[in-house]
Amino acid sequence: MENAQLIGLSRQSALRRNLDVVANNLANINTTGYKAQRLIFEEFLMPTAQATEFQRPDRPLSFTQDVGTATVLTQGSIQLTGNPLDVAIEGDGYLAVTGAGGEQLYTRSGSLAIDPEGTLVTDAGLPVLADGAPIQINPEDGEITITKEGVISTPQAQLGRLDVYTFDNRQELLHVGTNLFSGLNPIPANNPTVVQGALEGSNVEGIQEISRMIEITRQYKSVSKMMSQRNELRQRSIRELGSVEA
Repeated sequence: MENAQLIGLSRQSALRRNLDVVANNLANINTTGYKAQRLIFEEFLMPTAQATEFQRPDRPLSFTQDVGTATVLTQGSIQLTGNPLDVAIEGDGYLAVTGAGGEQLYTRSGSLAIDPEGTLVTDAGLPVLADGAPIQINPEDGEITITKEGVISTPQAQLGRLDVYTFDNRQELLHVGTNLFSGLNPIPANNPTVVQGALEGSNVEGIQEISRMIEITRQYKSVSKMMSQRNELRQRSIRELGSVEA
């Protein structure tokens, strides 16, 4: 019975973490460029050392183990905003930005702005890279245009081309924030499609996430009920065995 309780506890722990992932997805349903997360499970067998010489040999116990999260990389819907500094990337590609520690990071969130120093930054204040460096824009130079290739210009001059990267295996990207990723061996996108005056919405499907949350809650209650019944059975066995006269 102790084994059954431990197996149930492992399942409950995994379900609670899964619920946290789903709740985080729902919390970011309106976050620009957010990519939904999924918890990955696998079977963990115990014991690793077994006694097989007895008449009733050890049987492996199957525990539930969450081994990590995967990112759902489908594109969110493109929403027109009319703001000339908003950009969305159609298809594969990530904008390059400079992180708080000076490292190069990547994002699908194209809600951009010009800070007081004239640097093009994300809504989190991180400099956006163009031709490998932060780009300076003087709002007084006139209307800002961004071509589908990512070239930024004003009536005064061409200012640079947004750095857009892809990766051989996007699942190797690591989350370092709600909308930021770190990754090794970025590859410059050959033909990125940048849409000016638009933003990519979150790819979270609200109805699916709510359904998943309900199902996780039901599973959690089911495991809790099973563990409670096991515990009652153990207590009953102890009481009845304790009342048996020798």
